[in-house]
Amino acid sequence: MKTKIPSYTLSDGLTVPVVGFGTDKLKGAKGLASIKQALSNGYRFLDTAYNYENEATVGKAVRESGLHRSEVLISSKLPERYHAYDLAVPAIQESLYRAGLDYYDLYLIHWPDPGQDKYVEAWQALIDAQKFGLIRSIGVSNFHPEQLERLKKETGVIPVINQIQTHPYYIQDKLIEADQKHGILTQSWSPLGNRMADDLLENKTIKEIADNYSKSLGQTILRWQVQSGFMPIPRSSSSSHQKENLDIFDFELTDNEMHRIDHLAKPNGDIYGG
Repeated sequence: MKTKIPSYTLSDGLTVPVVGFGTDKLKGAKGLASIKQALSNGYRFLDTAYNYENEATVGKAVRESGLHRSEVLISSKLPERYHAYDLAVPAIQESLYRAGLDYYDLYLIHWPDPGQDKYVEAWQALIDAQKFGLIRSIGVSNFHPEQLERLKKETGVIPVINQIQTHPYYIQDKLIEADQKHGILTQSWSPLGNRMADDLLENKTIKEIADNYSKSLGQTILRWQVQSGFMPIPRSSSSSHQKENLDIFDFELTDNEMHRIDHLAKPNGDIYGG
């Protein structure tokens, strides 16, 4: 029996599951099999990006899954090299053509690239692409508070999601507060850390809490993410890990346990060293 996943309702009314599935690095036949397995295991939100070079794999997985297109939410992202308005709209169309889709449920600006300073143009392109019916909901990734404020000031439109790096070693409090202020859902990439924060899955504090519920450290971290109001998008090619990452809705962390995990943040917790 598949886990029933609770949902969030975004500020524009779109309903999304509280846990999605990341697809970065899942390519070709093996990637296709992993994504199809994730859908079989109950995931209904797939996160991809132009830069992941696997939008076609994601689209093919959905078509071969036996699920109706309306049952799966698919999100992709615009790279910084296409931020100029006259480049952005065709890039979104090409993104859809590669995936074999008529629309994306969610489309994000992958990174603001402040040095180039064309992210407002890119945002206007997403606003228009939504009007054209190419995208249902629009958001951003890795945007800081001042950049969110600028989008609001110059276009009057606020993103529904801001996808950022968030895990117990790296909690971007000011950015999360800005998201909450604007009614933006914080979506967590690398919610379990990665090879640069692999000791997160060996942390003694988290293990002690996990043992209280007979759960893994990964499940405990994802539960912390959800109870914090975030939407984690873990990636795994292992079917057992995919299932495990969804098996987090039969327990609840106490306020004290949440507090203990909150205080694991490190000054150098950014897995990319930024």
